[in-house]
Amino acid sequence: MASSLASQLAQIAANSRTSLNAKALKATHSKSLIWEPRVAAGQTFPEIYQICSEGFEELCHLDPRFALYSTTLFSEQSQEADRIQMTAEENAALDKRVNSFLHLVGSRLRLMPAIKAVEWLIRRFRIHEFNTATLITTFLPYHTIPAFVTLLSILPAKFPLEFRFLDPYIRSLTSPPRAAIVQQATNRPEFLSAISQYTLESCRAKQEYPGLVSFWGGVTAEAVNAMLDKMRSGRRSIQLENDHTLLQQIGPVLSEAMVMKEVPGIQIASYMIVTILAAKGSLNDVALAAFMDQLVHGWTVDTTRPGLVCLCILAQHRSAKQVSGRVAKALIKVQNLASTLVEIGQQHRVDKLANGLALAFIDRLSKKGDGRSLPAVTSILLSNLLQEKQIKVIYKSLLLAAHKLNDQVDGDGHLRKEIGASLVSLSQAQGDAGDAVRSALEEIDFNIEELELKLGAAIRSKLAIEQASEGEKEGQEAMAVDDQPSLDSTFQELAKLEPATASCLAQEPGSLFNDLCTIFLSAAATEADLQKFDSAPVLSRPLAPSNSFYFSFYLRVWCGPFPTLAKVAALDRVKTRLKEADCASNDFQAIIPYCVAALSDPAKKVRRAAADLVAVLGSLLKNSDKLQQLWGAKDLYGNDGVPSSLDHGVLESLVESVLIPCLEESVLHEGHIVAALVGALESSKTSSGKDAQKRHLSHAARLSILKFLCGHAVETPLLTVKLRLLRALNQIKSISGISRADLLLPVLCWWAALDKQEATALAARESFEEPLLDEAVVDVVIPNHAVGLETFFQLINDSKTAQRPHLVQAIFSRIIKMWPSMKSDTKFTTARFMYALAQTRPSADQTSVVMEAVELLRKVDLTTDILLDFINSLQDEVKLATDKPANKRRRVSTTEQSRSVALQNSPELKAALNKTTFVLELVQESNPAEHPELLPSLFTTLSDLHHLSMIIGSELGYLQNLVLSSLLAMMPAYKDNKDLIIDASVGHGDILATCIQKSSSPAVINSALLLVASLARTAPDVVLQSVMPIFTFMGSSVLKQADDYSAHVVNQTIKEVIPPLIDTFRKRGRNVVASTKDLLASFVTAYEHIPSHRKHDLFISLVQNLGPEDFLFAILAMFVDRYAATDNMITFTTQMMSSFSVEIQLQTLIKLLDLISDIFKPKPALSNVLLGSDDAVGGQDKIAIKQLNLLPHLLANKRLKREITQLAERDDMESGKIRDLYATLLESILNLAATVKTKKPLFTRCGDALSNLLNLLSIAEFIKSVEALLDRPNVGLRQKVLRALELRVDSESTGDLKSREALLAFLPQLTAVIRESDDMNYKHTAVTCVDKISEKYGKKDLDAVAAAAATIAGDHCLGQSSQSLRVMALLCLASLVDVLQDGIVPVLPVAIPKTLSYIEQSLVGEQPDAELHNASYAFMAALAQHIPYMISGAYLDRLLVCSNASAAAELDEESNSNRLHCLQFLAKLADAKVLYTSLSQNWTSAANHGSSAVNEYLQILGMALDKHSKAVVSKNVTTLSTIFLSVMDLRRIVSIGTTKASISPPQLEEAETKLGDDALKMIYKLNDAAFRPIFSNLMEWASTALPKSDASGRTLRLFAVYGFLDTFFSNLKSIVTSYASYTLESAVKALSSTDFKDANEKELWKRVLRTLAKCFEHDQDGFWQAPAHFGAVAPVLVEQFLSAGTVDASEDLIPAVVELAAAADSQEHHKELNGALLKHLRSGQAAVRLAVVRCQQALTSRLGEEWLQALPEMLPYISELQDDDDEVVERENRRWIVEIEEKLGESLDSMLQ
Repeated sequence: MASSLASQLAQIAANSRTSLNAKALKATHSKSLIWEPRVAAGQTFPEIYQICSEGFEELCHLDPRFALYSTTLFSEQSQEADRIQMTAEENAALDKRVNSFLHLVGSRLRLMPAIKAVEWLIRRFRIHEFNTATLITTFLPYHTIPAFVTLLSILPAKFPLEFRFLDPYIRSLTSPPRAAIVQQATNRPEFLSAISQYTLESCRAKQEYPGLVSFWGGVTAEAVNAMLDKMRSGRRSIQLENDHTLLQQIGPVLSEAMVMKEVPGIQIASYMIVTILAAKGSLNDVALAAFMDQLVHGWTVDTTRPGLVCLCILAQHRSAKQVSGRVAKALIKVQNLASTLVEIGQQHRVDKLANGLALAFIDRLSKKGDGRSLPAVTSILLSNLLQEKQIKVIYKSLLLAAHKLNDQVDGDGHLRKEIGASLVSLSQAQGDAGDAVRSALEEIDFNIEELELKLGAAIRSKLAIEQASEGEKEGQEAMAVDDQPSLDSTFQELAKLEPATASCLAQEPGSLFNDLCTIFLSAAATEADLQKFDSAPVLSRPLAPSNSFYFSFYLRVWCGPFPTLAKVAALDRVKTRLKEADCASNDFQAIIPYCVAALSDPAKKVRRAAADLVAVLGSLLKNSDKLQQLWGAKDLYGNDGVPSSLDHGVLESLVESVLIPCLEESVLHEGHIVAALVGALESSKTSSGKDAQKRHLSHAARLSILKFLCGHAVETPLLTVKLRLLRALNQIKSISGISRADLLLPVLCWWAALDKQEATALAARESFEEPLLDEAVVDVVIPNHAVGLETFFQLINDSKTAQRPHLVQAIFSRIIKMWPSMKSDTKFTTARFMYALAQTRPSADQTSVVMEAVELLRKVDLTTDILLDFINSLQDEVKLATDKPANKRRRVSTTEQSRSVALQNSPELKAALNKTTFVLELVQESNPAEHPELLPSLFTTLSDLHHLSMIIGSELGYLQNLVLSSLLAMMPAYKDNKDLIIDASVGHGDILATCIQKSSSPAVINSALLLVASLARTAPDVVLQSVMPIFTFMGSSVLKQADDYSAHVVNQTIKEVIPPLIDTFRKRGRNVVASTKDLLASFVTAYEHIPSHRKHDLFISLVQNLGPEDFLFAILAMFVDRYAATDNMITFTTQMMSSFSVEIQLQTLIKLLDLISDIFKPKPALSNVLLGSDDAVGGQDKIAIKQLNLLPHLLANKRLKREITQLAERDDMESGKIRDLYATLLESILNLAATVKTKKPLFTRCGDALSNLLNLLSIAEFIKSVEALLDRPNVGLRQKVLRALELRVDSESTGDLKSREALLAFLPQLTAVIRESDDMNYKHTAVTCVDKISEKYGKKDLDAVAAAAATIAGDHCLGQSSQSLRVMALLCLASLVDVLQDGIVPVLPVAIPKTLSYIEQSLVGEQPDAELHNASYAFMAALAQHIPYMISGAYLDRLLVCSNASAAAELDEESNSNRLHCLQFLAKLADAKVLYTSLSQNWTSAANHGSSAVNEYLQILGMALDKHSKAVVSKNVTTLSTIFLSVMDLRRIVSIGTTKASISPPQLEEAETKLGDDALKMIYKLNDAAFRPIFSNLMEWASTALPKSDASGRTLRLFAVYGFLDTFFSNLKSIVTSYASYTLESAVKALSSTDFKDANEKELWKRVLRTLAKCFEHDQDGFWQAPAHFGAVAPVLVEQFLSAGTVDASEDLIPAVVELAAAADSQEHHKELNGALLKHLRSGQAAVRLAVVRCQQALTSRLGEEWLQALPEMLPYISELQDDDDEVVERENRRWIVEIEEKLGESLDSMLQ
């Protein structure tokens, strides 16, 4: 057990960073970010510093802040620094510098210089050990790059716990995924705190970078989100505790991050995190408010927008209450706050923030008088950010704030005015916000009138006032007690004033009225104050009936811009005064217009008070029959009294019959009084009933009332009264010939005479919208009123009026409104005035007037006369501008170009062009279709424009397009109205053609083309003479355009122009295709420029309008001729063809073939026109090949095939027509093919086209279509049709029932052709067709096929002399064998002899007939395959003889293959006995024909043996034995010359090898009992069958037999060792009697030895150990060494002896054999001794110690051989000695001494 000291020492060593272990120090030094450890371990610090300082210098160039570290961390002295030797204080200072550098270098870690710099800190200062946490945190944002993995590999074993999650990635050296980092931040608060503090430190030092901020923000956000999910609890208390814990953890970090104003990125990131906290956490209002305060405390211009988004989300999760003062103060400084909130509101809810913000703003406004927030509140309320309930709360809060305002907060009252204006604008707002505000006004529970008086504004809108409760208290004590003394003092001062007498309705009321009005408004709140004010002497109340001041003061008040309460009070004062007795006899009719104005007031209370006043006036009229004094008669309007006063009867009618009956309705609705007046003043003849009769006013009365009201409208200074009276008066046109314009024109003149400032000031004084009165005063003018219109013209020309744009606009609007009611002459006069005005060069002030004149002419419906006048004026303008020289310099100009430049700069020309543009635009905008009479003038204008464009060098495309579009719009009128005629002699078509050709504007060209199309439809004679140049130009212009409109133009032009053009050509008797060649060429040439998406539809339209039956082929031909048959062109033309019917497609193809055929005629006609001519050599072929390249693809169209098939199946007249067209097309192709037969490329294309044509129709329909052609007398045509049928059959499916039935039904017709036709080629084609049909469908109708077979095998076909017909017949019969099987048998007695005869004939002559040979063998092979039993006996013998001759004829490979194919079938399928018998009988023939026939013979034999079973082979063993013996005798019979063909020894060797293989095949299928007799017979045949005198023959036989035996023993091995007993005698005899001078015997000797060696080698049963066997062969073998001088013993003899010694595994046999060999060592022949020594070497090597048991007997001989005379023997003896020593393991030296 270790002591405590030892434990302490061990702990210190574990925690120590120093080590005395050299290996550990080296490992520490090898830690590197850049180099492999083995490289780093060998580096010195100077080397490392040299490399790393370069990286540091590069960093200094990138960022000067790095230079600070050049004197510390990267100084020269740093190479000597050693942290181990530093003190704690020095290390702390170093850590501070290292941490600072790491924070700074973090943004550059993707750069190699930064990695080099960090490398130095790692290598020298070991920061990966001493500053591990900072280093990891620095690299952590780059956790996906390879450098981070490298950093993981060098970290120490112990590092901070918060980074322990990296352990698995350190071990596997892989990058940690982001999910792992987020999970660590979620589960380990210390890790999240570490990266947060690192990020904040970087931000404090201004060393942050976007990647770090993004990394921190993303990880923290995800971690906070995960923590919130993790801490979620169903118990409220636990949830609050968890949220509090989380807030304590991350709150300080977020709080600091949110106020880092210089780092917008981290602020935004903190906003994101706070948003997650607010959205998912259960934070209370205090926390949310704190976050909001902190957010606005730190935000900047860059972070305002995201900060607002965060505030919105925070506010949504907070209670609905106002935001804090800090937030409100910050937000009030935000520019465009409301619009920004609206934008944010499209993605987030902002209503709570907007609500709390508005409430806070209102609070600041009421407490601090901060008016800056008022616009923001208004914007928020109107921006649709809030819900209705919120809008109501805010608006009520604003009302309360306004109510609470006093002089302490708003000393000058300015704020109250602003609030009043805001409240008014809000109450009048439109939309949901306005509705909510007005709803809030209905719900308030304090006196709104008091507030209105206080603010000096009518807060409530018309609707709100009308709906106010009638029972509200009209007055309420509102003045504060403190304010009362000041009002009393005012009354005291007021009492001192003298009574006033002047009317307040004078144009300028003076300061007295304004002062009194102010006091009245203050006193109106209470009845007591109002009484005091009313009794003031200055008002002259007692003198009211005779003095104008009292009543006029109140009149002006209730018609002025004052609060409702004041207006009601004024009306009540007048009503009260009129009830007094002194007013009973006076005439107060002057008050009636003002009562009418009050009845039109928006405030219902005002209208109620006005109704009461009218009722009082009515009672006055009732109580007095005739009023005496007219109030205000002299001074009501200053110097003027009451205008156009009414007599008593009319006045009473007005009041009693008009006003009083409508009072109740007028109170309910402000507009009713207007309707009542209009109804009374207009003629009432149409009204009925008693009430109507009572109300009916006479003309005189109505005229008096009209004059009365008009007079007051003219005289009153109050704009409100004028406007409200004019509303009614402007609806009365005239009474008794007196129009309102006659009476009211002074109003217009007075108002128009005011300058802009005066009018604005008047409107502002009455809080009035100036444009309203502008519109009202101009409405006094009526249509056709000459003075009124003249006044308008004067005002328009007046520069003073031009300064009031609203008035100008109103005048022009009035003229536009009157225009439909104007007479023609008035319209003409007005239009001429406006036209002249529009063409003037306006001053700066008159610009708006000219623009309005232009707009008027554009808006009104101009008549034809007006437009014609405008157009006619253009001609003189253009003529003057072009004819008149600008100055002297222009006159002396000599060039056209200089003239055009001068004209372009001419002001006259510019004015003329502007005028022309304006007029033509007016024409276009005036619906030209309604003015067709303008057409001649417009064509003249178009011609003038073209002439002008040529002169000035500018196209004037816009003007031309205006004319053309107008002309185009007139065309339907000319088409529908036959009375309208276009003069064809004027040359309109030439003008359009010139316009199209000369213009480069697509719009002009399009319009002109459309016009041409319309004219072609409406008046064809006008344009048809000029149409060809138009189409030529279209190809280079409009067809190139890609827009849809251009496509429409082209289609319309084609549709309307081409059909009449073609009709014209037809009427003239011209070839329409040739005549339109230029037209077609223009379209074809333009094809490559036409947008791809338009090409198809355009050309389809063209062809359809031309007539596809006549022109489609021409279009296709011209396309291919120009662009060749490229893939794109093939696709396009095929699609175009597919758009037409089958009939048209077939007609097109026929005409296309006719066109191609025309090319090859001596004098081409149409082809020369369409395709041109090429006189060069091969020129015609080039033209034709282009066309023929397209033809196959057109015929291969799947859609055409589908449609033609559907039509053909109907079997009606239409389908018959299709068949006729098809037959014609087929004939055309065949004839064309015959024409170009000598030209291979063309002929090939014709073949492709024919192939595709054949596939168009089903075979049944094809046969029906060509039946007529087969009846033609032209044999060549018929043959071509049958060839086409042959091709067609190839493509048919075997499963198609209809095709099968049609073709089989056609067989008899083909058979008849074979029988009856004398034309061999025709017969040949018919046989080919029979072959194809039978091969595919023959098994379905065997009788028909059998009949065809009999015909083909007969003399009419197979028996004919034509070699090609014979070949075809044989091939067809071969196919029929497969079809008919046994059904072909009746034909064979005729067919087989002819076939064999043809094989023999094919081999006769110098050049064999390979085709006939192959066809014959094909037929025989088919028989051998399907009915082999029919080839037997003489047929088989004859066939084998023929095959031998064929094999010897050295035919080509195909012929040999066909022959072998046939023989192989025979070998496999023929009867074994028949086959083997024929082979046996045929051997002589095979041998006589040479090696090829022999090899083929043996091959067939081997195949037969492979195929046949053991039983079959056993049954035919005798025949097979005979065959084998015959083949083995081949060598002998060749040597004696009995064979006709010579066979070389290698060929004999090859044949014997094949024989051995075949023999083995037979042996494998025989048992021992069956084979042993054969073997015995074989040896006997070889040894004794020939006479002794034929020694050579025996030798050759034995040579062949021993060749077989070598194969026999080599393959069967130990199984057949016992068969050696049959060979032993023969072998011994052969060895003993060998004459080495005879080459055959020498070769036999070798073969015998090799055979014996194989037999010895495979002896496993001790056969050769038997003394009888060993004794028979061993002496003979040893004796052979005596012949070593004449033969090489080492090749065959020594191996045989060695194998015998190994097989005879016995000491006695070894001793006997050794003794015999040793005797030969003393032979006198060195060759014998050498052979024996080498044999001993081999025996020693093979048998080892077993053989060396006889060493004692060998030693004397070995010793003698050491001194042998022959060096070779001596050398081999030494090798033998070495071999012995190796085997024995000891030296023989001692034994040999």
